[in-house]
Amino acid sequence: MFRRYFVAGLMVFTPLLLTSVCAAQAEPSSMASCNLDDGRQVYIRYNPVTPKSEKISNGKPWTPGGAPMTLFTEAPLTLGGSAIPVGAYTVYPIPARDKWTLAVNKNVAAGAAYDEKQDVARTSMETDSVSQPADALEVAFAHVGSRCTLRIYFGKTATFADFTAK
Repeated sequence: MFRRYFVAGLMVFTPLLLTSVCAAQAEPSSMASCNLDDGRQVYIRYNPVTPKSEKISNGKPWTPGGAPMTLFTEAPLTLGGSAIPVGAYTVYPIPARDKWTLAVNKNVAAGAAYDEKQDVARTSMETDSVSQPADALEVAFAHVGSRCTLRIYFGKTATFADFTAK
């Protein structure tokens, strides 16, 4: 008799638990993509935040909205002379006063802390100030030939880094 009530309770409780877990994991995200000439894609997912809701710290890896950006690539890439194989990666912009750095990391485990030892690529980003500040984080790719230039705009800062497809 206990077993019948236990199984019936699990049948009611399990969907409620799964709904709660899925709702807790659902975060608003945006995506930017780069379509290569041969049909392969490179795209990045990120949490849209505003300069009013989030402050960045110079020298510390930035995780917009508390989660790193996620890079997915269907093509092998290079960034700053380092090879990035096909797959999924976390991306950490590291702000600095005059020049930002971009780190691409192989640890994609949810909630994992940034570990520099897991970087597969790291490069300085071209960094500049813009006269018209962005109201929210804007991430985009510019595609020219085999190159996808990642563009990040936040507040009055604009940063750029080139990914080159092989």
